[in-house]
Amino acid sequence: MAQTKFDKQVEDTAESVAFGIGRFLAGRPMDGERKTDATFWRKGTRVLPKVEGKVSRSSYRAGWQRLVFRISWLAAAGEGAYLVGSHPDTSAHMVRDVWENPDPAIAAAETGGIAVASAAAVGGVAYGLLTRKRREFMREWVTPLHEALAVPLGMSELTDPRRYLHVPRDFSDDDAQIRIDVPTHMRFNEDLVADLIVKKLALENVSFTWRRAGKDTHVIVKKRKAPPKKLSLSDPGVREILAKMPESAPLIGLGSGKKKVSVDLDADSPHVLISAGTGGGKSTILRCITCQFIHNGALAFVLDFKRISHTWARGVPGVTYCRDIGEIHDALVRLAQEGRRRLSLAEDLADDVLEKEPWRVGPRIVILLEEVNATMAQLKRYWAKIRESGDPKTSPAIDALAEILFMGRQVRLHVLLVAQSATANAVGGPAMRENFATRILVRYTLNAWRMLVPEVSPIPMASEHPGRVQVVTRGRAQETQVLNLSNAEAREWAMSGVHAKGETGPTLHKTPAPAADPLTDAWNTSATELPPAPAVDPAADQDVLADAWSLTPPAPAPAVGPGDTTVPPASPAPAPAADPDDAVVGLREAYEQHLSESVASLKAMRWARQNDPDFPSPVDKRGAEFLYRVGDLKKWARNRPRAGTTDPG
Repeated sequence: MAQTKFDKQVEDTAESVAFGIGRFLAGRPMDGERKTDATFWRKGTRVLPKVEGKVSRSSYRAGWQRLVFRISWLAAAGEGAYLVGSHPDTSAHMVRDVWENPDPAIAAAETGGIAVASAAAVGGVAYGLLTRKRREFMREWVTPLHEALAVPLGMSELTDPRRYLHVPRDFSDDDAQIRIDVPTHMRFNEDLVADLIVKKLALENVSFTWRRAGKDTHVIVKKRKAPPKKLSLSDPGVREILAKMPESAPLIGLGSGKKKVSVDLDADSPHVLISAGTGGGKSTILRCITCQFIHNGALAFVLDFKRISHTWARGVPGVTYCRDIGEIHDALVRLAQEGRRRLSLAEDLADDVLEKEPWRVGPRIVILLEEVNATMAQLKRYWAKIRESGDPKTSPAIDALAEILFMGRQVRLHVLLVAQSATANAVGGPAMRENFATRILVRYTLNAWRMLVPEVSPIPMASEHPGRVQVVTRGRAQETQVLNLSNAEAREWAMSGVHAKGETGPTLHKTPAPAADPLTDAWNTSATELPPAPAVDPAADQDVLADAWSLTPPAPAPAVGPGDTTVPPASPAPAPAADPDDAVVGLREAYEQHLSESVASLKAMRWARQNDPDFPSPVDKRGAEFLYRVGDLKKWARNRPRAGTTDPG
């Protein structure tokens, strides 16, 4: 007997119901289409080939998880139906009341709807805030890695990256571990996959551990030779490393495998840019670099508008600390003048002589420019306040900084510039920023990296580890653990080198210098020791070097040619000065005639002479009385620590 159409429909329906019950109990997709490699006991990690369209999260769940969810849902629905069915009269009565008098129900629904909507909005905002970093991490790191690995691994691009890429948010930390589940067929190029992982996550010196046997096939990636977790002067061998570093290349820290990381200001870059947010350790980096330069005989000018960033340098021989914006303005202008004098001197020297004896143009000068974002704005306001009719609109100090940055390494003037956001506008323009061939980035954002070192790709993950930085030079980034010197250690190292002259501490700073010393400048800076005397005609070069190495503006004199740098011999006795600030007086005379409004008493000045390392050095002697330059005393009075400040007294 032929099967009727109705019988066929009944049979097909019964078969569909049977298959549906089987899929329900087996925890399989109800549509019968298997989209992932999930099994009844194991979660899925990838989408199967030839699957099209969006794949839901439930497709990645193991079968037993789907079965538990379905049974729980059916139980909840059955319980609700039972409660309604067991009280039919009550339910009917409630429906009739609502139908006859709907206003209370509508009011309750409105109130409940508002409450539900408010709760949903608050919950949505909270969820968005709590998951913002995770979403940014997925967008910047995990999803690009998935897009690079999907084809080489033979996986569908529809696969959820979170199912097989287990990348922790702190994957750049030394002890972090990355796990990537790979297909069991292993029909892919392991070297290609490893290379893509290194490139997309910007990893360096990592090891790969492959598990190929069984169903749990994966690869573990972790750092092989990480930089030290911390680095201090007391660590074994660090003092010896510092002592052996070249004079032009101070140690910044140690990289992977304890490799020394430094920047050579004569060979790599004459200037260094440090970009970091608050608390990133900018002052630690500057302290480490600068104290080594001073140790080797360089002069340092600390232009610190915050006034307290480098208290370790107060009273250190060879350091001029400019805290007032007027002092910073004047210092930049005079340093540019010094650079021009050195350029003129370098022009007169033969190239081979300048290469073999670079000290001929003068001692190395390191300029620390702290918080350039705020300092540049203050310099502009300061100039707008003091400029007179006919003066240029642009601050001479900003022009001087640009001039210093464009000078070659032959003049031995080096700028260490610190910025929280080193935009072109903050440092004076894109051309000025390009003079920093070496850049140190700390706790940077992706935008900061793209702005400062776009040539280095991929971008390494910023580390939250204290003291961990990226030193970028010659188009290559080196992860580095910065040498952390305490204030006392930095001060001790700076004063233990060329400037020590057998003494340490404030006593050296206050030792009277000989009146005829050509290297003593008017900014109260102890000078470096002279380099070896030239072999050819030293007498003829004496006055040239004295003028080229002095940062003191020349005294009024008849006009001379640009090549004439000779200065008259120093007089053993102070001559009357046209400028009152150049007058040389004793303490009592200085207090009574110039400082009575700035200093509480003569006794306070005498106390400061014995205890304040910033108190100016005497420039001459009258019998047993020391004599001081009025301008130096005024500068000290203007910048001395006041009550309530954090400057040490």
